[in-house]
Amino acid sequence: MKKPHISIIIVAVLVIGWLLTSRNGQGPAENINAPSGQDIRLEKAPNFSLKDYSGETVNFADFAGKPLVINSWAAWCPFCRQELPDFAAAQKEFGNQVVIIAIDRQESLAVAKGFTDEQGTTDELIFLLDPKDSFYKSIGGFSMPETIFVNKDGNIADHKRGPMDFNEIRQKIQKIL
Repeated sequence: MKKPHISIIIVAVLVIGWLLTSRNGQGPAENINAPSGQDIRLEKAPNFSLKDYSGETVNFADFAGKPLVINSWAAWCPFCRQELPDFAAAQKEFGNQVVIIAIDRQESLAVAKGFTDEQGTTDELIFLLDPKDSFYKSIGGFSMPETIFVNKDGNIADHKRGPMDFNEIRQKIQKIL
């Protein structure tokens, strides 16, 4: 009789923890309680310094003044695998208006690039490697994939936990332009 009670408590704690941390997949951009016309203070995007597939160091500061979409992904994640072509299509659609960066979580160059080469997206986005998983941790990663939408001022306008389809990606990009 004690075992079912313990499992119910564990499930309840996990659900409450998830609810407190997930914020319905939304970032700090929307504050329905803020008075109309009041500036909403947004969280700054984390600074990063990571290497691309060529071994060149890429810094967050390299993109100052530009809207960014930064996606945390891995080849083992089925939702991530589905999203990358949509991010590539969005990059083509929006061109120079936005920069889309895909940061691989703790996989080797061979695994990450092998997958994007196979998929045909290697040359469509900026791909970075994060061997220490520092970016994912810096955004409070909780699910896969995770994507932040950063406005031109370097503030996180939206934080999406979980997968998106092309239309959702498009709508969120339009909000940061």
